[in-house]
Amino acid sequence: MEKLRRAVSEIAYSRDRSKLSSLHRSLLPLLSLASSVYGLALSLRHHLYRSRLFSKRRNAVCSNDSLAVLRLWRLPVPVISVGNLTWGGNGKTPMVEFIAALLADSGISPLILTRGYAGGDEARMLQRHLLGKPAKVGVGANRAVTAAAFIEKYGYRDLRNRGCLKGGSTDHKMGEKAESNDQICFDHCSEEIGAAILDDGMQHWQLLRDLDIVMVNGLCPWGNHQLLPLGPLREPLTALGRANIAVIHNADLVSEQTLASIESAIREFNKSIKVLFTKMAPSYFFEVVNMNSIIPLEAVSNNVVLCVSAIGSADAFVKSVEKLGAIHVERLDFSDHHLFQTMEIDMIKKQLEDLESKFSSRPTVIVTEKDYDRDPEILKHLSPYKALALSARLQFIPHKGCSGICFKNLLEELLQVKLTGVPYI
Repeated sequence: MEKLRRAVSEIAYSRDRSKLSSLHRSLLPLLSLASSVYGLALSLRHHLYRSRLFSKRRNAVCSNDSLAVLRLWRLPVPVISVGNLTWGGNGKTPMVEFIAALLADSGISPLILTRGYAGGDEARMLQRHLLGKPAKVGVGANRAVTAAAFIEKYGYRDLRNRGCLKGGSTDHKMGEKAESNDQICFDHCSEEIGAAILDDGMQHWQLLRDLDIVMVNGLCPWGNHQLLPLGPLREPLTALGRANIAVIHNADLVSEQTLASIESAIREFNKSIKVLFTKMAPSYFFEVVNMNSIIPLEAVSNNVVLCVSAIGSADAFVKSVEKLGAIHVERLDFSDHHLFQTMEIDMIKKQLEDLESKFSSRPTVIVTEKDYDRDPEILKHLSPYKALALSARLQFIPHKGCSGICFKNLLEELLQVKLTGVPYI
């Protein structure tokens, strides 16, 4: 199954089918048919939502109605959607974390709504990174029902009511007049939910949102421009017209000419969209046998390294490691969210032994944090080789006079609140 996933991925990002192997070409008719069926189903579903055939509900509450899944729900707090048009590697989860930290550090308790793919590796990483902050992570395929459960448990505060909350009490009324007519000011953080962040929300039309952010992988934005499973597109590029902000991720790893080309392609479908640029900035390593360890990035300088990952964009991960000064970097890629098995750990160790024999130096394994959070225990079996997880954070790249401050201003405009937190802008 892993070989099939990798074959499909290689087809999706291939620009010249004549260079595909005979095995890959044999899959094309089936993938083309499946892609056509997917496109028809997508168009029908989108038409039903756009035509408002299914009623709009003010609040997300549980329902036994079999048609509830196709109803539109409005949460009583602002909803920020972070999504993409292609599978994996677009920086969705780091952006969700960035927004959650910014809100939490500004005294607003955010609720992150995520599906929890592959046992919830991304959800666990978010919980670990946001530990100690008043952010909540709700995991479930039906994000409306998940949101309803959290709102029922913790309550909510609609920031747009222009109340000004101060002090440590949570008994202030949101109807009180603010000191400023323009923004809400918060001097403390309440347990009550003040905003929802919809992780992977571009195609989750069930919840209405106030801000749509689409993440684009600068290294390979659209693949072969085909819909799933023949290509990587989850929707046609016309869906860019629904977005308020486009963020070109991994922008530090491509040329200015490529960035300009991607931005131009985005603006073909949405002339008024705000376009920003981000990268993943490595912070430090930690040992997979000791999550609390902090190892400086210089530790891999002049070392032999094997990058092992099961993420959406392994290229970005490997390029980041190469910049850290290792004398030799090899890679072993698996499909996104892949769960490592014992036989694969043995395969990794065999490759490490070959590297050790070739360079007369014991190599180091480097994985991503997502790989670590998916199954930290199995990675410990790489002993006696040292296995490190690379911790990295999303950062905005100043471009054409716009940076993370511009993004923060856009959120302030949406929420009508002064955001005082400045996480890694």
